[in-house]
Amino acid sequence: MEHKLPPWRSLLFVPANVPEYIDKAHLRGADAIVLDLEDSVPPGEKAAARERVASVAATLSARGVDVVVRINASLRLAAPDLEALASPAVHAVCVPKVNGAAQLQWISEALGELEVERGIPRGTIRLIAMIESVAALSRREEIAKSTRRLAAMTLGTEDFAVSAGIAPEADALLHPCQQVVFAARAAGITPLGFVGSIAQYRDLEAFRATIRRSRQLGFRGALCIHPAQAAIMNEEFAPSEEELSEARGIIDAYEQALAAGRGSAEYNGRMLDAPVVARAKEVLASAADEVPQRPPAATD
Repeated sequence: MEHKLPPWRSLLFVPANVPEYIDKAHLRGADAIVLDLEDSVPPGEKAAARERVASVAATLSARGVDVVVRINASLRLAAPDLEALASPAVHAVCVPKVNGAAQLQWISEALGELEVERGIPRGTIRLIAMIESVAALSRREEIAKSTRRLAAMTLGTEDFAVSAGIAPEADALLHPCQQVVFAARAAGITPLGFVGSIAQYRDLEAFRATIRRSRQLGFRGALCIHPAQAAIMNEEFAPSEEELSEARGIIDAYEQALAAGRGSAEYNGRMLDAPVVARAKEVLASAADEVPQRPPAATD
């Protein structure tokens, strides 16, 4: 099947064991809901959350929500997680604490077997890799190219900061975040993330500035923990009307120049050549992606 990358700007974590959060998840305005079986679920509740995850995913999917499930990192817990979640309602599996390509390849093979057994087109359930340690970052390129099922890669900034002995702040995270962007782009997958702490949602103007900068650095969406973050991501990871208008103007001017036998053109006092036009086309392509349409975000 075709492996088109999902156009997710915002992916909102929701604990898979808290019904009141799940019941309102489709109203939160995020492009995708990440049902979490890992960090937000206490050990004593993991089995019960796992048993409900398929039905919860089906309910959210029926309400028009794209569903991602974050599994547990350990093999002992990840295996039953995969057995429980594999269904047409789940769009992707978010894999935490990825340590290398072999880990993702094993998960991909397991999902392939489950898809065949359950009559799901093979390759339906994608993967999102979370790099959360210095050791994993050093293997980012092999991770990014590990399997065609992989749709995106992100830096788990909080865990990574602990591993690296740094603060989860922009200056300290800039270089590792940029490395993740480059590896993802080289592999043809989506770079998710932002240069800052995922826990930053009180100062929304500062968060907006962080997301705006992160888009400039190459990120195309991110995981988040609060609906207010999702709303900002949806705005800032999408091209503005001004950007779209400029992109159309650049492409039109360049095509007219080519038709006249010239290899370069000028637009609004700016010299245009092939790389500038390629960026303009990417802006238009990002706007043309079919982002899921959500109900208005709930305010309570």
